Amino acid sequence: MLNSIKEFTKKFLEKTANKQIQIVSHNDTDGITSAAIITKTLQRLGKDFSIKIVKGLDEKIISSLPQNKSLLFLDLASNSFNYLEKLKTEIFILDHHEITSEIPNNIEIVNPHLFNEEEISGAGLTYLFAKSISEENKDLADYAVMGMVGDLLEKNPGKILNEIINDSKVVVKKGIIMYPATRPINKVLEYSSDIYIPGVTGSFIGTSNFLRELGITKKGNQYKSIIELSEEETSKLITAISLQRADNGKQSELIGNIYLVNFFNNLEDIRQISATINACSRSGESGTAIAYCLQNKNAKERVDKIYTTHKQAIVKALNSVSTLKKIEDKNYLILNAEDKIKDTIIGTVASIISNSREYKEGKAIIAMAYNEDKIKISARMVGKSRKNIRELLNSVVEIIGGEVGGHHAAAGALIEKQKEQEFIDELKRKLEVELVKI
Repeated sequence: MLNSIKEFTKKFLEKTANKQIQIVSHNDTDGITSAAIITKTLQRLGKDFSIKIVKGLDEKIISSLPQNKSLLFLDLASNSFNYLEKLKTEIFILDHHEITSEIPNNIEIVNPHLFNEEEISGAGLTYLFAKSISEENKDLADYAVMGMVGDLLEKNPGKILNEIINDSKVVVKKGIIMYPATRPINKVLEYSSDIYIPGVTGSFIGTSNFLRELGITKKGNQYKSIIELSEEETSKLITAISLQRADNGKQSELIGNIYLVNFFNNLEDIRQISATINACSRSGESGTAIAYCLQNKNAKERVDKIYTTHKQAIVKALNSVSTLKKIEDKNYLILNAEDKIKDTIIGTVASIISNSREYKEGKAIIAMAYNEDKIKISARMVGKSRKNIRELLNSVVEIIGGEVGGHHAAAGALIEKQKEQEFIDELKRKLEVELVKI
């Protein structure tokens, strides 16, 4: 794959020598950090370029792209060849999502799935591309690690990812992998987006009582951060959280690598940076997110406000889950939020629910929310299931129409609103057939 990146770089520099470049990147952390890397890289080359950040690709977006410019797609486009092959310009893709069809002649692509090598995030690929252009770009490795963490690829980094980490200035420590590891533990528990604890998550009083029962007290005027906890306090906290996740995980799954980086002159947890970037994009402020990545001070002030509002919206959404329409079987839960939860946070809600103690490993969680004349679908598998939820979603969308993306345990789709009942009926049929096989 590294040789392929070198060849990709050579072709890119040759074909864009006298052309403007249109960058199109995904709006999650991986896509935003990819955009930050390419911004710095192309600025250093003196290239004329513009950036477009999108939730996903469909025929309408692709047909609107300028064909007098070279197109570079980051962290997306591997599932859009049927639209891209119609364009009359050169197309370059750095992406790590599954490829579902034959690659057209007008496309140059680097994707780990083509080489049967380790999984690498879009930002990781973009960094390797930048580094292939110039060793000067090694100072952009921090962004690649942010993208890696944002796409949950940090748990078992392979050789290439470890080399990227070594290129960076990121500090890696072992600890409880709740974020931010640098903030008071009571706030981490109250606003956790990873681990849902009934009566604690979203509750100031519940969090205070939970810590009091564990004998974890304040240090001065506030609680310690995760990286400041003693071994005894860490052990107590892990045990208590594990009891709330009895069906879903072992205590060992709560311990992992904490990635810390100097950001705006403070030591920050990269998981927190990732969550902040995602909050911006989901609030329609992708440009602010890129500026924040590049450590623009004005952007940081704006971002802090956006993140606070976003976290409050998540807590409110979680508290409304009990009132939503549900279709449940022992193997799946379909949660139809309609217009009661924003489509921009339905994926976060699905993730939190899939990590709660309420559901057994192997259960599929499918959450739906309206997005104007469309419906956003977010699907998650509880625990370490062998079932590929993306393939299952794709099998439904192939019948009713729409767009699908994601990975085997976490995937998403976008369908027409008028197909709502048809989607639910077909999804139920597929879930009842497919999940029984496992």
